[in-house]
Amino acid sequence: MVNLKKYNQVSKLFVIFLTLFSFGSCSTRSYDVTKIEGKRIPITEIQAQIPEIENYIKPYRERINKDLDSVLAYCPETLDKSSGKWQTTIGNLMADVSLKRGNLVFQSREKKNIDICLFNSGGIRSILPKGNVTARNAFEIMPFENSMVVIALKGEQIFELVDFFVADRKAHPLAGITFLIDKKNQPKNILVQGKPVEKETIYYVGTNDYLSDGGDNMTFFKKGIQKYDLDYKLRNILIDYFKEVDTIPVLRDNRIVTE
Repeated sequence: MVNLKKYNQVSKLFVIFLTLFSFGSCSTRSYDVTKIEGKRIPITEIQAQIPEIENYIKPYRERINKDLDSVLAYCPETLDKSSGKWQTTIGNLMADVSLKRGNLVFQSREKKNIDICLFNSGGIRSILPKGNVTARNAFEIMPFENSMVVIALKGEQIFELVDFFVADRKAHPLAGITFLIDKKNQPKNILVQGKPVEKETIYYVGTNDYLSDGGDNMTFFKKGIQKYDLDYKLRNILIDYFKEVDTIPVLRDNRIVTE
């Protein structure tokens, strides 16, 4: 006859064992690094592969260099960021070209006109040298992937824009707006497209995606009531412009005048 009492006792012990084992297996385990191994790879092994790598990338490099070095236009003199206190020849070119090319996209999509263009002088990373102009020059001037956007600002923010410009004392590329700086360093006679700024009027200001988020302390852009992304890189704006002209103009008109 089976001793049920003894059998039940054994079953209970077995269940307790399984329970404890399950808890133990579910517990978090920690591991420590006990050994680190390294291996030296002789330079000769890499050098042996260089001819093969070179032969692989050579046709791609030649094609890219051909595209970058093809002559697109001619620049009669060197344009750089040191050509003026409030304005520079390369800044004027950048702002005017962006206003013109950006408007083609903005008018087509939104049926509206860009009134002003403003960029940061620090975004221009190279000169445009005298002589033949190529796509490589555009990459040197604008090496970043910044795209053009348009911000709808009220006239009140246009006044802030001008105040920032005067206080920052840098020749930021600017187009579509003119003003006078008096002897007390205050802006006067602010005109947008030749007309006085009205506080409640909406103006469309072209800039880059970095500045549109308040970069370089241009916080007035963050007060915009609408933002339009043109999906048009500033570098491509320059390249497209170079392709459509024969000779690059040197722009020295007075956009900012001081007493």
